[in-house]
Amino acid sequence: MTEELLLTEGDVNFSACRKDWYKIIDSNTLEMLDEDAAVFMHQSLSTPCLDVIESCEGIYITDTGGKRYMDFHGNNVHQVGYRNPYVIGKVKEQMDVLPFSPRRFTNTAAIQFAQKLTSLLPAQLNRVLFAPGGTSVIGMALKLARVVTGKYKVVSYLDSFHGASLDAIAVGGEHQFKKYMGPFNPQPENITPPDSYRNAFADNDDVHYADELENIFKNDSGIGAFIAETIRNTDAQVPTKAYWQRVRQLCTQYNVLLILDEIPIAFGRTGKMFAFEHYDIVPDILCLGKGLGAGIIPFAAMVTRDEYNVAADVSLGHYTHEKSPLGSVAAIAMINYIEQEKLLEKVQADALFFGSELQKLKDRFPIIGDVRGVGLLWGIELVKNRVTKEKAIAEAELVMYNCLKNGLSFKVSQGNVIQLCPALIITRTQLQTAIDILERAFLKLATGAFS
Repeated sequence: MTEELLLTEGDVNFSACRKDWYKIIDSNTLEMLDEDAAVFMHQSLSTPCLDVIESCEGIYITDTGGKRYMDFHGNNVHQVGYRNPYVIGKVKEQMDVLPFSPRRFTNTAAIQFAQKLTSLLPAQLNRVLFAPGGTSVIGMALKLARVVTGKYKVVSYLDSFHGASLDAIAVGGEHQFKKYMGPFNPQPENITPPDSYRNAFADNDDVHYADELENIFKNDSGIGAFIAETIRNTDAQVPTKAYWQRVRQLCTQYNVLLILDEIPIAFGRTGKMFAFEHYDIVPDILCLGKGLGAGIIPFAAMVTRDEYNVAADVSLGHYTHEKSPLGSVAAIAMINYIEQEKLLEKVQADALFFGSELQKLKDRFPIIGDVRGVGLLWGIELVKNRVTKEKAIAEAELVMYNCLKNGLSFKVSQGNVIQLCPALIITRTQLQTAIDILERAFLKLATGAFS
């Protein structure tokens, strides 16, 4: 396995930088990390762990030694900040009345959230199913696509991630999840995702990336669905409106369902409540999760069209917590908070500031090949050479661990892309602090202070 493939998501918990990180951890924390590693299954990207977290609030997570990190990763659950008091208050109220609703019954909270969610979406998207997590929602969407179309084949992007269960990784493309899993039947068709920085076409027009999709549709009548993130979360790839409008047209033309996975990026992350709103398109199935439960209750939702309400004789979900009153109340409170605090407008303004400041870093440090993003989702792509665009994988890891030492946590994607997605409640002062931490790390890299 190449280093680039191994480090596709950056911090893989057994690198040399990780070993060095453990050397600065206090003995009490190391003991707890050892206890964790002794009882939990080890898995790439997760266990052994990085640190031991004791509390969280707002944009911060705090470890057992009192060290605070500005969390610019958050597993995408922290749109309204950690431990949001408004959301927690509503959840506590619900816990005193109805903390659980058996699947055969409904409840007021679930109905009210379904109504609230569909009221925010285009009129065509008016049928919902809930589940405990995003992976489960992807599974329901894939099952519904088979029922609706009678077809079993799926197209997705190369190196895409739609969840960690076997059905979800079957339609994805990440090696780190498919390794050892054997053949999938039917095998998904993986196409090249649009890439604004490493565009393969002479005119740099990402609409051409849809040619590959059209060719598959033309040559294989067994394709029932195309599943994709509207805006790729991990490395902040933002396609053009022309690209998505062509994809929508192709799916309609060839009777293929368009499934948009907005599990990590909905609810204000991009400056819109839903990312597809940037593109003037409507998906056939929309998958939501992560931030839906406000970082308090695991909760996810699938939304689709009334005309696809045709699976009454099968169980698409049938999850124990599929009409979770706690999840529903958390989700209503999360959305209400976004609306009341006008976070969409705030994020749009923050995007102008954040993008401008990151561009200043690019102008100053040649190792930064590209800065891209939307809303409060940004990627900084590091390269050894701006002409060849060779990935600066080792350098990205050095920057990440230096920022961790200085209280800024984020994810590295594709081996060389620093992904930044803070809570939407972050202040301008806090954004500037994060930029200052990044600047100091790049300065150390430029002056050879890491060597």
